[in-house]
Amino acid sequence: MTDAHLQGLFEMNRDPEVMRYITGKPDTLEDTQAMIDRVKARWAEWGFSWWTFFEIGTGEIVGAGCIQHLRGDKANPHEIGWRLRRDRWSLGYGSEAARRMAAFAFDTLQAPELVAVCEPANEGSAHIMKKLGMSYRELQRWHDADIAVYGMTADEWRRSPAAAKAAQEMSATTLAPRG
Repeated sequence: MTDAHLQGLFEMNRDPEVMRYITGKPDTLEDTQAMIDRVKARWAEWGFSWWTFFEIGTGEIVGAGCIQHLRGDKANPHEIGWRLRRDRWSLGYGSEAARRMAAFAFDTLQAPELVAVCEPANEGSAHIMKKLGMSYRELQRWHDADIAVYGMTADEWRRSPAAAKAAQEMSATTLAPRG
């Protein structure tokens, strides 16, 4: 994710439906620039963070996703997350990106576990988490909201159909997650 992605990311982030379960409000241009600045700092500090997703056929920015430490704290497990432009929902991009990012977390970073969080009403994200092989762990209270926590261990990932599919996808293309 770079400054060059600002306009495309802003177009996605300013959609109230995209941001409904993330911040609850559309981003301003300044909000999106601040996100990019945080992401660049995390890449410099951790060597991983958020990626911008491009649609191969059009070259358009269609989403963003991350591997980061849950709540930005290195003491917490690695978290996976994503968002997509609304016109790209239900096309499989979220699942493909989640598989690729999970492979990066487990194979490159050697993460022992991976978690994901969503509001219980966010059925789309919960569906992707389950397809990835994550299982529901618990409901936690964050910032006056109930948050569902999903997770999986590295061993669970390696036994999952999603891991096999990610390996197949990555061997069929030269594309891989990049900062």
